[in-house]
Amino acid sequence: MEQAQQFQACDVLIIGGGINGAGIARDAAGRGLSVVLCEKDDLAAHTSSASTKLIHGGLRYLENYEFGLVRKALIEREVLLRSAPHIMWPMRFVMPHDKGQRPAWMIRAGLLVYDYLAKRELLPPSGSINLRTHVAGKALKPEFSKGFVYSDGWVDDARLVVLNVLDAAEKGAKIFTHTRCEQARREGDKWHATLRNANGTVTKIEARCLVNAAGPWAAQFLHDAASRPSSKALRLIKGSHIVVKKLFDHPFAYIFQNPDGRIVFAIDYEEDFTLIGTTDLEYHGDTNKVEIDQSEIAYLCELTQRYFQKPIHPSDVVWSYSGVRPLLEDDSANASEITRDYKLDLDNESAPLLSVFGGKITTFRKLAEEAVDMIAPRLGNHQASWTAEACLPGGDLYGKTPQNRAVTEYEAYVTQLQARYAWLPAKLIARYVRAYGSRINRLLEDRLTLADMGQELASGLYEAELQYLMKTEWASSGADILWRRSKLGLHVPADTAQKIDQWIALQQ
Repeated sequence: MEQAQQFQACDVLIIGGGINGAGIARDAAGRGLSVVLCEKDDLAAHTSSASTKLIHGGLRYLENYEFGLVRKALIEREVLLRSAPHIMWPMRFVMPHDKGQRPAWMIRAGLLVYDYLAKRELLPPSGSINLRTHVAGKALKPEFSKGFVYSDGWVDDARLVVLNVLDAAEKGAKIFTHTRCEQARREGDKWHATLRNANGTVTKIEARCLVNAAGPWAAQFLHDAASRPSSKALRLIKGSHIVVKKLFDHPFAYIFQNPDGRIVFAIDYEEDFTLIGTTDLEYHGDTNKVEIDQSEIAYLCELTQRYFQKPIHPSDVVWSYSGVRPLLEDDSANASEITRDYKLDLDNESAPLLSVFGGKITTFRKLAEEAVDMIAPRLGNHQASWTAEACLPGGDLYGKTPQNRAVTEYEAYVTQLQARYAWLPAKLIARYVRAYGSRINRLLEDRLTLADMGQELASGLYEAELQYLMKTEWASSGADILWRRSKLGLHVPADTAQKIDQWIALQQ
């Protein structure tokens, strides 16, 4: 039996709880527009939690002469790093020089262009290094004696989505997770939409504007739910990553280039592991069930064997993940050469429809800003853009506005919190700050002893954190908590997700 219907009126209805939908919801709500966001699964359940987790300009895009995209992304790097220094931080990348590929002078020239396309305050410049003496050379085969080093950034991609949605909600947005938009019809100057939650609850939405940020499902949503087939063609590209036990013990990441031209990263991950990826393959399967295949695992293992002294094999893989990137169709035959830039397509009838195609995590804030710049005036809203000078939730370590200090003095902030909450293990406080930033004070509010944290369901995972994630961050399952709100799934026993699900069931 269908449950009673609810009704919600708003200025903007956003379809999709990935990074683009989350960013647009935040920006729009911050300008005073009433916002509803619906996501058919969990926040960041698909593409937005399956990235290589980099805030970067895209060094390899220079080869395709995408200088505009690279510059836009490079400008965004430090804007983002300042806004959320707990979930994003600078990282240095080492590129071993393979004598069989591009000459060293050409690579150095490309890195200089990368350095100077955008102003840098936080990130040091690129340079040449001797791998025989540099710490990053120890893990590599001895034939790699020369290399280069440059700067980019790291991000916890799924938490970035959650924090954008959290900021949107705190500015008045209504968030519906596990809720599918079954139908959206334009009637006069309004969109009338039907949302159905996984529990059967139906919500009727009347919106002045509809934003289609459904990612890999963007074209399908237009066709099936909105009855407006799109002229934009998307190519779905699968990217897969593997995680193995730690291959090196230093803070540098590696960028390797395969003879086929593909770029693959090897990055220190979750302290005890190394993350390796990504692949680029055309995808024609079910977008709801994207998994790595054995050929991709073999490809990533073989590539690392080309560079690392310690070989890795498919049996060494402890975890893997895959996602489908919806990229704008172009003339590129090679999947890795398709542009990562985005397209905002505005159907500006009496009730606007904005569709988002393409994009990458690094440029999400700019995409969102441009999107709201397009729709807000059509809704009578002329508020200025604001997100470039605002912290994400928890990012205000040393004040309400983004500061370089929050990045450069991050460790000092952690030490301060470890002293304040000395009754908890220092390592646990460090993890809490990485996840929640200044919001750790809300998580630990009115808790003065370890007993106040409640039951410990797995090592370092207390009821207090589960309660916070359910109440504040829309977590509703063990998978939400272990693989998106955190990566604790790599560190706890295999049955922990089941234990959390049982615990959640008892709370309801």
